[in-house]
Amino acid sequence: MKKTLLSGITICLALSLQAGSMGKDEPRVFAISAKALANNKARLKNNDPMLTDAYKQLIKDANNALQFGPVSVMEKTAIPPSGDKHDYMSLAPYFWPNPATADGMPYIRKDGQTNPEVKLYKDKEYQPKLCESVYTLGLAYYYSGNKAYAKHAANLVRVWFLDSATRMNPNLNFAQAIKGQNTGRGAGMIDTRHYVKLIDGIGLLKASGTWTDKDQQNMQQWFREYLHWMQTSKIGIDEMNAGNNHGAWYETQRMAIALYLDSMDLAKRSVNFAKDRLDKQLDENARFPREMERTISLHYTTFVMEAFFNMAKMAERTGDDLWNYTSPSGKSLKKAFEELKPYLGGKDWHGQQIKEFEWAEGYPILQEGYRHYGCKDCTLLIRNLAGDKAKRLRLKLLTDTDF
Repeated sequence: MKKTLLSGITICLALSLQAGSMGKDEPRVFAISAKALANNKARLKNNDPMLTDAYKQLIKDANNALQFGPVSVMEKTAIPPSGDKHDYMSLAPYFWPNPATADGMPYIRKDGQTNPEVKLYKDKEYQPKLCESVYTLGLAYYYSGNKAYAKHAANLVRVWFLDSATRMNPNLNFAQAIKGQNTGRGAGMIDTRHYVKLIDGIGLLKASGTWTDKDQQNMQQWFREYLHWMQTSKIGIDEMNAGNNHGAWYETQRMAIALYLDSMDLAKRSVNFAKDRLDKQLDENARFPREMERTISLHYTTFVMEAFFNMAKMAERTGDDLWNYTSPSGKSLKKAFEELKPYLGGKDWHGQQIKEFEWAEGYPILQEGYRHYGCKDCTLLIRNLAGDKAKRLRLKLLTDTDF
């Protein structure tokens, strides 16, 4: 596919979320930096060799994403308890048939071990792929100017969320159900953590003309209804009150949605909730005890840090500095990073980790540690851990950091 680079655009991201204060072609993104994107776009226009391989990999990924979908919640064969296939449905991944009962009910927990039965519920398989595809296609459109990427991304979103025949209802009433115990639970909201990327992916389509004002209005209405559900339903409130990574990702979603809906008031309140969550979830040793209880505790510690780092990035849009915030009891993201960083670089982890840790999970944490906490060897760690893949990492196109 022909790759045509658009002219570089200098972007200065304003803190105001009002549409009128944003440039006509400026991508409307929140968990990634519009300024870094613009700088990298200009560098690619000048054939900067530091970014060339990452760009080529992005285009390769985007071409693959062109082959995905469109998909919808209507494709699942299982019928939700509501009788409406428009309702999202998934199974709890770590619950298995009970060997002590003839019918396997109720399912029992095996933490960190995924039951392959979850793949039979296509909603859970399709939705993260869809969000990732929209994100990838949005980035490829932004950097290449090829509207084929934007067109497919917009169509993916319309089919899953907007078209009356195929749209997902804005709720997660039947997410991560445990057979024999319930038909859905608050923990199911972790399934929609990918909406943070989806929102930025949509924002990258802004100048393409393929995502219309009507699409934007309809998508914002979908998120208004979803936000209402997540803040008022029993399932949503249960997740809001979760004291582990689930609560952190709930807040990350809420902040992204608030920004997408131009609700500065809610976004600022979400930042305050994030500060409170950090104070409660981090202990005096700068560890997350609820994540340390898990059988794959390094994964979950990194996972919850990813949520908090995403919140810190989005909080910049409200004028708040979560990166350097210290709670009344002395908790901070900086301390949490300094505690975790050696283990992301290969130091032996003292918690349980029954599966091999995916080192790439730590790259965004290390990159932000370099930017915000003076971690001079963090970029070297990324290069060493990634090996010959380092020059092709997507992260190079999302940040203003070379590694």
